[in-house]
Amino acid sequence: MAHWIGKATNIEELRALARKRLPRSFFEFLDRGTEDEVALENNRAALQRIKLNARALVDVTKRSQQIELFGKRQEMPVIISPTGVAGLLWYDGEVALARAAAAAGIPFSLATTSVAALEEIAERAGGRLWYQVYMWPERKLSYEMIDRARAAGCEALILTVDGAVSPNREYNVRNGYTAPFRFTTRNVADVLMHPRWMLGTLGRYVVNGGMPEFKNYPKEVREKVTSRKIERRTLINNPSLNWEDVKELRRAWQGPLIIKGIMNALDARLAVSHGADAVLVSNHGGRNLDAAPAPIEVLPEIADAIGGTVPVLVDSGFRRGSDVIKALALGASAVLIGRGTLYGTAAAGEPGAHRALQIYRTEIDRVMGLMGCCSLSELGAHSVRTARS
Repeated sequence: MAHWIGKATNIEELRALARKRLPRSFFEFLDRGTEDEVALENNRAALQRIKLNARALVDVTKRSQQIELFGKRQEMPVIISPTGVAGLLWYDGEVALARAAAAAGIPFSLATTSVAALEEIAERAGGRLWYQVYMWPERKLSYEMIDRARAAGCEALILTVDGAVSPNREYNVRNGYTAPFRFTTRNVADVLMHPRWMLGTLGRYVVNGGMPEFKNYPKEVREKVTSRKIERRTLINNPSLNWEDVKELRRAWQGPLIIKGIMNALDARLAVSHGADAVLVSNHGGRNLDAAPAPIEVLPEIADAIGGTVPVLVDSGFRRGSDVIKALALGASAVLIGRGTLYGTAAAGEPGAHRALQIYRTEIDRVMGLMGCCSLSELGAHSVRTARS
């Protein structure tokens, strides 16, 4: 890779570069969890406790990490997770990340809270586009966005269900990273101390139309991120969401439907019985319920509970290719990556996103070789050593 970002050798180095470039409020929104960050830390600790069983004297010259998901082949077992911050970390960050995903031959998931419109992503980035939606208290607003997703050619729909109420992210309040964004002496000074982000990201938005807005909100509630109206209009938290909503959504959406935020076997079975085509085991990257277990800890019981009837996806805390291998061995069909590729995007835009995916690809390939594994289909419970094994 000719770009200087190619010198980054792992995701942690991309994280350090992102931290250096971003103002504190934006980096902490990207990087941190909730409350005491117990869940955030446990996501990594749980993955690190799992060990891999290697086979020796196996010919591994023909390794492949291709998988098939929803009847389509993809080049590696990862998917870009829906995260609503890429466009605030880098100018046109969602487009950059989507282009990197398309080049890597994997799906890109666009979040409701992104600042790039899904139609723009479809036109400028190409590739396989998934769309993540919240079911708002005023249901018709969500269905308007689902209609847009269908018209834009989105392949799959992800319904996020683990946000009934707002999480307690205290650092956001201290940093003024609220809805609307609150300017304080502290965060203004911090922005001024990060001129590359101020000029290269914020400045370009201001010059090219003004402050960014949530373009994937219905038109009647769409506002800029600094608008005072935004607090009462960004109603993505919905305490009334229930299984009947899933049933209605299943009737309205003909493509693959993924339920994100499943953390126990009972809900996984209910998701399948209500028409889900996949479940996504997720604790929101440790950003919602601080006492939640790590997704990798509950993944095996969920995979066992639905018995291969639909794919099981997983996210939260995956920073190494070996982490991805562990999840596949424990029953996941693929892993969604959030922060890992955002660090690359924040550090260097599209080349940074490319580098992050290249790191995952290289690490997955290396681990397969060291384990004596040529195909991901060879992985299973025998491939890992856990506290229970």
